[in-house]
Amino acid sequence: MQHPVRYLPVWILLFVVSMGISSVYAQRIPSTMNLGNVQVDNLSDEQIRQFMLQAQQSGLSDAQISQMALARGMSPAELQKLQARIARIRTQDSLRIKTLQQAGVEDTGIRRFGYGMSDSAAVSRLVNALNMLRPHIFGEELFRNPNLTFEPDLNIPTPKNYQVGPGDEIVIDIYGYAEASYRLTVSNEGSINIPYIGIVYVNGLTIDEAAQRIKSKLSTVYSTINTGKTSVQVSIGRIRSIKVTLLGEVTQPGTYTLPSLATVFNALYASGGPTPNGSFRDIEVIRNNVVIDTVDIYDFLMKGDQRKNIRLQDQDVIRIPVYQTHVQINGQVKRPGIYELKPGETLRDVIRFAGGFSDSAYTANIKVIRLTPEEKKVIDVPAAEFAHFIPQNGDQFSVSSILDKYQNRVRITGAVYRPGVYELTEGLTLRDLILKADGLREDAFLPRGYIIRLNPDLTTSIVQFDVAKIMSGTSPDIPLQKEDIVQVYSIFDLRDQYAVSIEGEVRNPGSYPYADSMTLEDLIMQAGGFKVGATPMRIEVARRVTNSNPRSLSARIAQVFEVNVEKDLSLQARKFILQPFDVVVVHSSPGYETQKQVRIEGEVLYPGTYTITSRDERISDLIQRAGGLTAFAYPEGASLRRPSQFLTDTSLTTKERMALLARLQSGISSDSLSKMSNTELEMMMGQRNELVGIELPKILAHPGSRYDLILKEGDILTVPSLLQTVQINGEVLYPSATPFVKGKGLKYYISRAGGFSMNAKKGRVYVLYPNGFVKGTGHILFIRDYPHVEPGSQIFVPRKPERQKVSFGEVMGVTSSMVSLTAAILAIIRLL
Repeated sequence: MQHPVRYLPVWILLFVVSMGISSVYAQRIPSTMNLGNVQVDNLSDEQIRQFMLQAQQSGLSDAQISQMALARGMSPAELQKLQARIARIRTQDSLRIKTLQQAGVEDTGIRRFGYGMSDSAAVSRLVNALNMLRPHIFGEELFRNPNLTFEPDLNIPTPKNYQVGPGDEIVIDIYGYAEASYRLTVSNEGSINIPYIGIVYVNGLTIDEAAQRIKSKLSTVYSTINTGKTSVQVSIGRIRSIKVTLLGEVTQPGTYTLPSLATVFNALYASGGPTPNGSFRDIEVIRNNVVIDTVDIYDFLMKGDQRKNIRLQDQDVIRIPVYQTHVQINGQVKRPGIYELKPGETLRDVIRFAGGFSDSAYTANIKVIRLTPEEKKVIDVPAAEFAHFIPQNGDQFSVSSILDKYQNRVRITGAVYRPGVYELTEGLTLRDLILKADGLREDAFLPRGYIIRLNPDLTTSIVQFDVAKIMSGTSPDIPLQKEDIVQVYSIFDLRDQYAVSIEGEVRNPGSYPYADSMTLEDLIMQAGGFKVGATPMRIEVARRVTNSNPRSLSARIAQVFEVNVEKDLSLQARKFILQPFDVVVVHSSPGYETQKQVRIEGEVLYPGTYTITSRDERISDLIQRAGGLTAFAYPEGASLRRPSQFLTDTSLTTKERMALLARLQSGISSDSLSKMSNTELEMMMGQRNELVGIELPKILAHPGSRYDLILKEGDILTVPSLLQTVQINGEVLYPSATPFVKGKGLKYYISRAGGFSMNAKKGRVYVLYPNGFVKGTGHILFIRDYPHVEPGSQIFVPRKPERQKVSFGEVMGVTSSMVSLTAAILAIIRLL
């Protein structure tokens, strides 16, 4: 069997769909992949995560992955361990799972077979994932790495020791007194035919030897060659091809056609390298039925040594025998895997091949699991024996991690300047540790501290001490033990967070940290000072009561002080000292009022915003100030919109109003509201206005009457022009607006909208008039009395409530109950 020069090994996946999922999977995976030696306990969490990622990207379900793993030799026990590890990592590593989901990878593994990719692509991804689980043989990736091809460089000068053979092209350049150039191919007999010279035999000669022979033959014709006036240059043009046979434990055995400059590594790469059963350290190069050299690939992998990477010749044979000794090393080494050993190599060599110990390795002892003819046995190898312990075939070495504990650690937390972990030196005492931590902070609680001590049985106990006496030396010092935790509390840890609050007419009301000797003036300054309308007189300070009588109905629950301060908050004023949790309220000055605006829109001479001038200003006054109604005004349709109560509540701060508005306006945050302009806020607050029904004709006819409402801040009075339409909404066939026709009733407008729908609640029809009043349908006996309709009215037809459908079973249940009840009644009648 012959292969081209650049033949690359490719896995061939066999598909047998009709034989069921298990048999399909079994044949799709390369036959060289055996998962029987997978040991999940030896896999790191990172390896499991990589497998999860590859498996998720394959699009196959957990059940399909399990079937494929079992088909390739993984034991049910190891598969169960793998599933448990995956479940644990999915739970503990939620951040990683979210990252995968953001990248478009589902974690649940419930995708249908082949989802999102071709069938072969899904299996290929899973093959890679399963391949990650098995222990890797050191060196096997060398001949499967597409970035490392070992292809011979054909552009370099011909090596001096290159032997000429049939098929080589020899280039002869003659220059000087005589000029000529020849490109001649070596014949099968090993000769070239030079014009005017004849046959010259060059087979088996090195390029230098061939050049000397050719030059000697040419000098018989070109006499100036001997005098140096003519020069001759001989080189190799196109090199010949050779045939090399690879046999034994080769991934793709056979005969390969290679360039004559090819080496052993070129041939191994072309054939895919050794199989899992092949040797990497005793590869034979056979020439003329004689083993001329053996190649140890570990020399190249460990040291980059290519001295045994010899150049091949035509008809060479490369034989890869079966390995003699394979051992596996797992755990805390830099390159866990399977390694091949030569006779005489020791455990120390295995550790060297594995890159040495990792940073957290326990190096005092290595555990070995050895196969005997009957069973397994465990061997503990101490560090002193690493250089003498001879591994046997099948040995499994496990390097553990160091213990997650300290042999000389103590900790100190709390009110010291440098809390943290410290070395437990011989004779270290409690006072010494506090001094090591740069001493106590000023806020340290001195009457009591604690040492949390680890008992021999790993339970904990508490040792109390007096901090002040320990530091002064009046109390015996306490020797510390391993893993002691010293806790020195702060006085602030043992009390509530002291604060005071201020409300009312200050610029920044709220809660502020309490400080000793804090005065009322200090708090007002921290709150930004007085507002313009604030009064410094009769400021209320409410204080907690600690001795209230719980048995008295009239017991005092707070103590209130009325305090006067200077408007300028000068230091010369008498000071009122605050206490923790005091509540201060600053009132506004008597008679101080801020301007309040209302707005009038529509058919008045001067629409716009007006300021309320008196507490009893009414709607009629506003219309008079706006110049009265225009000729096109429709007073019957005038309406008044008044802000919701929370928008006009003077007890609420601006921040509180915005927070309430944010809750009412879904999707708008308080931060967004704070960035809005006043105009935008007014527009949004207008959306929360309530419609107040008014009768403007009566207001204008009887100013100051009960119809003439007193204005409030934020009111919007709208006087429309003559309205000409009626809007029909709700459960009609075609909700729409239709022209108003004087004298027509509600049914006329319903018919103009196509009539009632099947779900219409006809007895609950109501009309919203443009002035804000609402009127519903009345009933006189069984006759409906629909409300009258005016220009600009809106007719609303509500929907019938949905009734729950009765199932066949419920009908049968009710029927049987009725039959039973009837039978019982008949029985009673008969008895009577």
